[in-house]
Amino acid sequence: MGHLSLEEREHLRDAVRLGAVALREAGIPYALCGGYAAFARGGPEPSHDVDFVIQAQDADQAREALSKAGLELREPAEDWLFKAYHHEALVDIIYVLGGEPVDADMLASAEQIEVLAVRMPVLQATDVVASKIACLAEHDCNYSHLLPIVRALREQVNWEYVRRRVDGNPYAEAFLYLTDRLGVTSLPVPEPGTPVPPERQR
Repeated sequence: MGHLSLEEREHLRDAVRLGAVALREAGIPYALCGGYAAFARGGPEPSHDVDFVIQAQDADQAREALSKAGLELREPAEDWLFKAYHHEALVDIIYVLGGEPVDADMLASAEQIEVLAVRMPVLQATDVVASKIACLAEHDCNYSHLLPIVRALREQVNWEYVRRRVDGNPYAEAFLYLTDRLGVTSLPVPEPGTPVPPERQR
């Protein structure tokens, strides 16, 4: 459960429920992503924030929906998300995930799962893992948080797609080398020029 107090943990869980219900009732296509999406699919429960993905054109409507639900909105310097708070619990509303714009196909592939007693669309494990690995960089390269997620979700992930997605990112490639050596992702590396599998799931 990380280093959160019981009250902080409950605020974070409430943020999942409030965010999902607010986006759904506003009719905005969305999906749970990030650590709580991994949690919904069998990974460890996160202790930092809640992440939802939407398409960029729905951002203003999402701001209005979350504000009406009682969350405090904040605009970060980045132009690919906005932030909302339930008490101190952070909710990131993201429209560029792992360097790629969120599109209708990604949202359509999400699966309805009950998360903390609320049914909501949850990104496929392949998209969750690919986006997390793709974000590895010089100043954001914490393998210790990512490894438990990959261990838990590995059988749900299309690793060939993930390798194609992160090709050229040395931090991501080093992480996959580590997981290969640990036997977590010990799958053959596709030959150069092999088409990316069209399916995201498994």
